[in-house]
Amino acid sequence: MNYGPIPRTPGKPKILVAPLDWGLGHTTRCIPVIYELLSQEAEVWLAGEGAQEALLKMEFPGLTFLYLRGYRMRYGNSRSGLLRTILSQVPGMLSAIKNEHAWLQNAVAEHHFDAVISDNRFGLYHAAIPCIFITHQLRIKSPFGKWSENLLQKRNFHYINRFSECWIPDEEGEKNLAGELSHPLKKPGLPVHYIGVLSRMKKKQPCEQSGRLFISLSGPEPQRTIFENIIIRDIVHYPGRATVVRGLPNEANLIPSTNDIHFFNHLPSEELNNEMEKAEFVIARSGYSTVMDIAALGKKSILVPTPGQPEQEYLAKYLAQKRFAVCVNQEQFSLSKALQQATHFEFQINDYPINFNLSSVIRSFRSKIS
Repeated sequence: MNYGPIPRTPGKPKILVAPLDWGLGHTTRCIPVIYELLSQEAEVWLAGEGAQEALLKMEFPGLTFLYLRGYRMRYGNSRSGLLRTILSQVPGMLSAIKNEHAWLQNAVAEHHFDAVISDNRFGLYHAAIPCIFITHQLRIKSPFGKWSENLLQKRNFHYINRFSECWIPDEEGEKNLAGELSHPLKKPGLPVHYIGVLSRMKKKQPCEQSGRLFISLSGPEPQRTIFENIIIRDIVHYPGRATVVRGLPNEANLIPSTNDIHFFNHLPSEELNNEMEKAEFVIARSGYSTVMDIAALGKKSILVPTPGQPEQEYLAKYLAQKRFAVCVNQEQFSLSKALQQATHFEFQINDYPINFNLSSVIRSFRSKIS
C-alpha cells in the first residue's frame, strides 16, 4: 500500500546514495561517504539490491533502503569467455541505465530528494537537483588498445557530463593509486574533485602476527568461486593462521573452519578492520576499493587480478611497478610460491592520507543544496 511520500526531517537535506552492483567495492567505498553525510546532518537514503542491500543494511540498519535493480553483469569462466560474456551484456547494461534514470525521476517525485550521489551508476542524474558521480575510472582500460580506450572514454564522459560534479577517490598528484585510470590527459567537462583515498578502514594499535594471512574473495561470479576453489586447494597445506572472507554477505551456507583457518561469508567493517590488521600479508583481487583498504592500513599484499578484466590487470601491474604490492596471475597462482615471492619483495607502501578531502568536499556540496 502506498501512503504517499515520506516527509523529510526538518532542516536536513534528503540525499540518496546508490552504488553500482558490479562487485561489492562500489558499495564498501560509499560507507565513509555515508558516515560523513550523516555527521554533517544529512538525511541519507540508500538504494540497490542483493548483496549491496545486505551489506548496507548490516552497516546502516537505521537508514531507509529502496529497491533499485542492478546491472547484474556476469563474468565468463575463462579470459576469452569473459570478454564475450561482457560484450553480450552491453545492450542489457544500456537498458539498465535507461531504466534507472526513469526510476530516479519517479523516486525524486515521490520522496523529494534534494540530491543524489551515484557510484558509477550512469543513469542516476536529474535535471532539477545536484547529482554527484563517484568514479576512479575516467580512463577505461580495454584489451583492444588505445583506439578503443579513446572511444570508451568519450562515451564515459558523455554520461559523466550529465551530472553536477565528479568525485574521484584518489590523490590528485603523483602519489596516487589508480594511475592513468583516474589521471587521464583529458578530464570531463564538469567540476572534478579528488577526494583522496576512500576507505572505511582505520589504522589502530599495531597487532600484526607473523605468518598470519587475510584473504579476501570478491567480485562477480563465476570468477569469485574459481578463485575461492584455488585458495581452498592451497590453504589446507598452509602451516600458519588465516582468515578467509568470501564476500557473500547474503549467503547462508558457510565453509567449515578449523582451529587455524577461519572462513566468513562477510565481516562488518570493525571486525574486517581488525582481521586485516592482524595479517602479515593480505591476498585479494586488485579491485580498486580493496586496494584503497590495503593502502589505508599500510599492509603488504598479494594482488590477483580477475582474469580478462583490464582495469584490475592494469592496477595490479601499475601497483607492482610502484612496489606497492606483489602481483600474481590467477592462472599461475600458488599460495606457497606467492608467499615466497612476497617474503622477498621490497615493499614501498606510502603513507596515504585517508578520506582527507572528503569532509570539505561534502561540506561544499551541502552548501549548494537548496
